[in-house]
Amino acid sequence: MDRNQVLTPRAIESLIADGHYIVINDGHVLRLDGWSEKHPGGKLAIRHMVGRDATDEINVYHSAKTLRMMAAFRIGRIQPPWTNLTPPIRGGVFRTYQDEEESIGSPSDDEEPPLASDVASVDSSTASLECAVDDELKPDIEPLIRTISKTTESDAYGSDNGGEINHRRAFPAKAHVFDPYSELKGWTDRPLPQDQTRDAFTAQTMQDEIQKDLENYPSLDATTQQNITKKYQALHQRVKDEGFYDCRYIEYGKECARYSLLFAVFVVSLRAEWYMTSAVFLALFWQQIMFTAHDAGHRGITHNFVFDTLVGLFIADFCCGLSLGWWKSSHNVHHLVTNSPEHDPDIQNCPMFVTGPTFFKSVRSSYYDFTFPWTAAAEFLVRYQQYTYYPTMFIARFNLYILSWLHLLSPRSQNLGSASWTRPTEIGFMLCYWYLFGYLLLWRGIPTWTLRVAFVLVSHILTFPLHVQITLSHWATSTADLGDAESFPQRQLRTTMDVDCPTWLDFVHGGLQFQAVHHLFPRVPRHNLRKLQTLVKQFCAETGIEYKILGFVDGNREVLSRLGEVGKQVEMLVQCQKYMAETGESGLH
Repeated sequence: MDRNQVLTPRAIESLIADGHYIVINDGHVLRLDGWSEKHPGGKLAIRHMVGRDATDEINVYHSAKTLRMMAAFRIGRIQPPWTNLTPPIRGGVFRTYQDEEESIGSPSDDEEPPLASDVASVDSSTASLECAVDDELKPDIEPLIRTISKTTESDAYGSDNGGEINHRRAFPAKAHVFDPYSELKGWTDRPLPQDQTRDAFTAQTMQDEIQKDLENYPSLDATTQQNITKKYQALHQRVKDEGFYDCRYIEYGKECARYSLLFAVFVVSLRAEWYMTSAVFLALFWQQIMFTAHDAGHRGITHNFVFDTLVGLFIADFCCGLSLGWWKSSHNVHHLVTNSPEHDPDIQNCPMFVTGPTFFKSVRSSYYDFTFPWTAAAEFLVRYQQYTYYPTMFIARFNLYILSWLHLLSPRSQNLGSASWTRPTEIGFMLCYWYLFGYLLLWRGIPTWTLRVAFVLVSHILTFPLHVQITLSHWATSTADLGDAESFPQRQLRTTMDVDCPTWLDFVHGGLQFQAVHHLFPRVPRHNLRKLQTLVKQFCAETGIEYKILGFVDGNREVLSRLGEVGKQVEMLVQCQKYMAETGESGLH
């Protein structure tokens, strides 16, 4: 195959319909079928980029060496600009040439068939969306149509193929043009039986969130988003030129000194039989050292996959009993589809916590290949989630143990290629952790069951600041899907918040206070993020994208406010359902 041939959008659509993983990078068409199973970042990371121009994502997540290797996967070029398609994993509809011939006959020589992206076209006679969309916002909403025109979950997810996208079942006999305004109007205005009231209410609240983001962020038209992308790429070049990717190893020397001091106090206190004091310092050691595991997981220390992975495995698995592989598997997806209820595992916590209205209609997780049902338990728990937030953070570490082992024992942890050694290494390190912590420390080192239980509770509960820090930057931000037209930098900044703190407190937050900066440049070493923050603020000012930053206390208030807001929406939903049960009428007016 000629790697310099120009492939039409229709040809690329047909390749995707045949099950190929086609990704656009810097004007080149990549076919990543053979690489997906060996990708150290996981197969899902590739599947979420199928049909999209993933130039920005690929460039910021990979080293120069890896980028050069990608030339081997080129099968052609595109004629820019490229209009992003909705990946099959997100419900995108694609047709092969054969599908098209069977449904509408062979295309004529002078007429190219409609594209998968053409499903997002808008009929000029569409009606306005009453009570949800202002006329002046319609141009911004048109890129959302692909979101509305996605296939249903039962069509997009095959039950017989382990959660893989069932391409054939997802294809309609003929491309259907959706009218988003009348579709949404129909969801919110038409009389609904009792069992559909929840769907109507969910559609209305989701649209309210979308409209709010459309009002507060730059337009989604192609020109605006392309300008944002060009400015971001220029900023990334500056980041490389000015040495932001260079790690200041002296800073990690300071980190290691702090970790050693905390661990030494833990050991001395344990030998002195000051068990609770020892538990406190073990918690501080765990909380602090995991920041470096995060850096290593992003290859933000040496930028060498093997070395940084070994550092991360030693810290996370051996020292803390948590699977780095599980974290990387979910975290890589989180970075690509941040705050997407259907796809980001970091916010899929139903029925305990819900950060957006999408969950009210039950959500099919493409990560877990599982449906999070909206049940009576969810309706009860979510109404009080702002009060259960901190108590849950106190015991969150126990849940991480469970998730770690579930991952290691699942097929998802089986890596091929250069990462094949990571799974057995993780299992070995975690078994060592439980031998050291469970047997030598708890069973042999602490004399009574009362002290053992108290030690476990104190050492694990006091790691809760780390769990608060992890959720702080995303749980208070938008979960709205603005469609495939939104650029990578705008999506990241819209769904992420930084935490303001003085420089001398940076060690307490471990770089997690710069989440917005980190999401734009995930491989930049964390000790360079404060300096890079200045450039990101300038970028936001130039592009008109809001840069969200709050102090730690105000950030916590924002999270609690968001949880409370969603809780009130659930309370309203329950009242609507009760009203309809009593009167037979919809309570939505």
